[in-house]
Amino acid sequence: MRIRPWKSGCLGMASLFLFLFVPGGSISASGLKMNIPEIARSRQLIVVTTRDWNAIPATVRCFERAGAGSPWEEAVPARDAVAGRNGMAWGIGLHGTHPAAGPVKQEGDGRAPAGVFRLHAIFGDASPAAAHITRFPYIQLTASSVGVDDVRSRYYNRVVDASGIKDKDWKSSEVMLGPHGLYRRGVIVEHNWQSLPGYGSCIFLHIWIGPGHGTSGCTAMALPDLTAIIRRLDASKHPLLVQLPAAEYERLKDNWRLP
Repeated sequence: MRIRPWKSGCLGMASLFLFLFVPGGSISASGLKMNIPEIARSRQLIVVTTRDWNAIPATVRCFERAGAGSPWEEAVPARDAVAGRNGMAWGIGLHGTHPAAGPVKQEGDGRAPAGVFRLHAIFGDASPAAAHITRFPYIQLTASSVGVDDVRSRYYNRVVDASGIKDKDWKSSEVMLGPHGLYRRGVIVEHNWQSLPGYGSCIFLHIWIGPGHGTSGCTAMALPDLTAIIRRLDASKHPLLVQLPAAEYERLKDNWRLP
């Protein structure tokens, strides 16, 4: 299964309303929403928190509820995880963009995006049958699967099978099934899904190197913990990822109706 790239020139009016621009092409700092309807509809949340904006160690939990108005219940207890090697920064997602305070996610900054995000698909090196993923979209990676981080490419911020693309227009990408083995299993996060150049690309939940080893911008954890979360993902429950430093989580918890 190939992930269809965002085509340049396709930014719709709804997205234009959400992502406000100021001179120079940067994003306005007035884009943080205080109400997120997608959370109200969700019955499954993955919550990642860190001590502060610059912390690498993180805690990940999975919550579920019976219905939109039901209380959240912990489905997977707290597990250790890591954020980016430089911590977190405000990303672009269902929460909008960012408030006036706090760092803003940029390409190559070594920070994991903070905010609320949809999950696009689970990926891995196993066949769909061997992966036992039945309730969420699954993509089997191949030797030619790459994550494109070239801001000039129309495939920017997408994982694609390079063998099926004749007009390769990128000069920078990451081989998904590299020798590090960190992407043997993971989840694609819909961060900056409109592919605004320079605001960060190819964000995943994936396997970690180990505690204390931050990522290039993803959130990572031990394989058994990642597997426990992945196996619970159910598209019918509209799962979302919430990532925030602890103080921001407490500040936004009531407005966003978080557990």
